Amino acid sequence: MANNFKLKTKASVGVTTVGIYTVPVSTTTTILGITLANVSGSGINATVGIARTLADSVSIIRNVPIPQGSSLEFMAGNKVVIEPNDIITVKSDVTSSLDVSLSILEMT
Repeated sequence: MANNFKLKTKASVGVTTVGIYTVPVSTTTTILGITLANVSGSGINATVGIARTLADSVSIIRNVPIPQGSSLEFMAGNKVVIEPNDIITVKSDVTSSLDVSLSILEMT
């Protein structure tokens, strides 16, 4: 089984939910960390979720406030295992206001 550390990023996320990462077929992925950076001129609220095709989609963090010019790194030692075709999603409540960095470990 091969293990590959990867970084996935998305700049200027806004009010539409977008996928940051989709787990490839025949792969299991562990989320190691997620950093959300507020790049707008005011405070925002951000949501991160897991969209699933064969099970319930869920929020990992929902409407968390991030002050202007700040970032939020969450997971703090926690790990989340996601399976093939699961999608990590993110959105903000302000247009083009959120930069996202997702650190993962893919196991094939």
